[in-house]
Amino acid sequence: MCERLSNQVVIITGAAQGLGEALAKRLDKEGASVLVADMDFEAAKRVSSSLRDSVAVKVNVCDPDDCDNMAKAAFDKWGRIDKVVANAGIVISGPIETLTYKQFSKVVDVNLNGYFNTCKAVVPYFRKQGKGVIVQINSKSGKKGSSKNSAYAASKFGGVGLTQSLALELAEENIRVNSICPGNLLDSPLWVNSLYEQYARNQGTTKEKIRESYINKVPMKRGCQYDDVANLMVFLLSDESSYMTGQALNVTGGQQLI
Repeated sequence: MCERLSNQVVIITGAAQGLGEALAKRLDKEGASVLVADMDFEAAKRVSSSLRDSVAVKVNVCDPDDCDNMAKAAFDKWGRIDKVVANAGIVISGPIETLTYKQFSKVVDVNLNGYFNTCKAVVPYFRKQGKGVIVQINSKSGKKGSSKNSAYAASKFGGVGLTQSLALELAEENIRVNSICPGNLLDSPLWVNSLYEQYARNQGTTKEKIRESYINKVPMKRGCQYDDVANLMVFLLSDESSYMTGQALNVTGGQQLI
């Protein structure tokens, strides 16, 4: 396999489990040196230890100082930062009458403010180098709202706006910013261990019916897989996409078309 990210230093947030872990391993497979960032430091160290050239850092993306320290750790170890994958995110769903302001704010803080903090921490390094790439892991919920999921959709819509705005601001400095909008990762631990139950409770139905309903929404009749996201991530991080910035690209099996 051609290593399309050979000799590249990549930071990835929210990389201790699930999609983030899978993306970190794909970065490693593509030849990158990888900083694995996550609040769960022990899990981050576990992921990092499985990679060829990696370091783990404990990071709360809601804390600007943590993000600054994350960027500094990458620079101190490798002398540069080439790419960033802003993957950290959470989901708290529920109808507006039960969703609290605290819950809504937490989702926005992690998914949107955390994305901003991550970008702000790395841009100075990119500017000194004269180039850089940011890829945000967004969601189809960044393109279309969903019932009883207002906090998540609001945070992800904001993420698309931030991607577009930063892309325009940084384009002349050879810093590219794009988002990936995956469909539902229906076989992932997040869904299997949490979301099916959460959505079934919110909608007064069963986990089995929730899964069936989500499959039926997809023209290709399957859930999004980690590799579907990783394939696009590698393309956007590589020079193959050097004329692309400010985009929010769907990986939804035809479910989201614009």
